[in-house]
Amino acid sequence: MENEKELYTNLIPHLNCKDFTVSKETFRILKNKEYEMLVTLPVPENLEDYYKSEDYISHTDSKKSLIDKVYQRVKNYTLKQKLSLLNSFETKSKLVLDIGAGTGDFLKVCKNDNWEVLGVEPNLDAKSIAAKKGIQLKENLLEITKQQFDVITLWHVLEHVEDLKETIKTLKSLLKPKGRILVAVPNYKSYDASFYKEYWAAYDVPRHLWHFSQKSVHKLFSEVEMVVDATLPMKFDAYYVSLLSEKYKTGKIKPLKAFYRGFLSNMKAIKNSEYSSHIYVIKNY
Repeated sequence: MENEKELYTNLIPHLNCKDFTVSKETFRILKNKEYEMLVTLPVPENLEDYYKSEDYISHTDSKKSLIDKVYQRVKNYTLKQKLSLLNSFETKSKLVLDIGAGTGDFLKVCKNDNWEVLGVEPNLDAKSIAAKKGIQLKENLLEITKQQFDVITLWHVLEHVEDLKETIKTLKSLLKPKGRILVAVPNYKSYDASFYKEYWAAYDVPRHLWHFSQKSVHKLFSEVEMVVDATLPMKFDAYYVSLLSEKYKTGKIKPLKAFYRGFLSNMKAIKNSEYSSHIYVIKNY
């Protein structure tokens, strides 16, 4: 945790936010001005307990509610986009590591396209679902040694990592020269974040420990001599996040209002490049 100390220094208040998914507790979100990054405090000692909910959809394949169905439909479409992005890179081999692999859908798509796959997922229920799809996952990064990858992916995972700087160092060590890390994270500087404020679903406290801006991602990876090669929009996230945010704000699912806010967020982002979420293509030199 020594390297993490500077991320917790000189913090100023940003807002207070409720855990709408599990505990209903309120957490503080503070700003680190140097990194232009937000930090969730306090970090619960029993953080794993805050993931124990049927509503935490990335650990299930649930299609019960309207929000579940929207998530699964969008996920199937974006999986193809993610695979296309991987295939756009020139690699001598096709070896991919997915961290926070959830129920294994991304790795299954990669495996079907002749990528050699490896994944990490600490949640036992998600691992069990992935195993039924033929995807065997490691519990943590410590189980991966003496191996390097062409591509490492973290799809909405970096915001969950407790030892942020140490994890980024580990990622670099697992990457081949000229390899790439793909990091997808929410963007607290988007229009939908500023509109919904403490109800913005992508704050997702306390599971999201960090809340990134474009500057913070550039700075964190530059510290390990890596460069953000491209920043890509995740346009569907504005709609999905707005759908959840409306539910948190009003207690009701309001798809038309959510669609309008998501659409407005994407329109504003055309001008200011601040989408609800971004994919960062980060290159190792």
